[in-house]
Amino acid sequence: MRKPRPVLALCALFVATSCAAPAAGHDSDPVTSAAPVIERRDASDADRSVVGFGTDFRFESGLVVTVSGPKIFRPSDSAYPRAGRAAAFGVVVYNETGQPYRLSSLSVSALASERPTKQVVDPTQGYTGIADADRDIPPGEIVRLQIAFVVPDQPSTVHLNVRPDTSTPTRAVYGGSV
Repeated sequence: MRKPRPVLALCALFVATSCAAPAAGHDSDPVTSAAPVIERRDASDADRSVVGFGTDFRFESGLVVTVSGPKIFRPSDSAYPRAGRAAAFGVVVYNETGQPYRLSSLSVSALASERPTKQVVDPTQGYTGIADADRDIPPGEIVRLQIAFVVPDQPSTVHLNVRPDTSTPTRAVYGGSV
């Protein structure tokens, strides 16, 4: 299987873990379906600015991602790591390439208040990371994922780094306040 072509855009934010979350208004289980993507940002913009939550980002390979705005929640007692506050995000991956995309190639990490933060795994609330990571997304199909990260108790800025291939520095950076 060929991997998506890398984009030459280089960025400096730290990439820590892989995982994911449903877009607002979508089921929490990973779902595959076909749907068009309307607005886009090109990967050539990746090193110049932060993409707003809810904006589609097209990588040079044709893979398109969208990250929904944060949903603040209190992790359950069964969550790891233990935290008083977390933010959940919906990540939608749309394969507009001409070949299957291996979901395990996707990496999502976060910075909160400019510091790396940990992914929250909270099965009680449905935050389990990337389910079916060994699965391929056929061309023209969508997968919706859940992801959550620890965030500070006080209002702060959060940046999510989405990389379509962990072996390259290519990424989209989504940002906002939590």
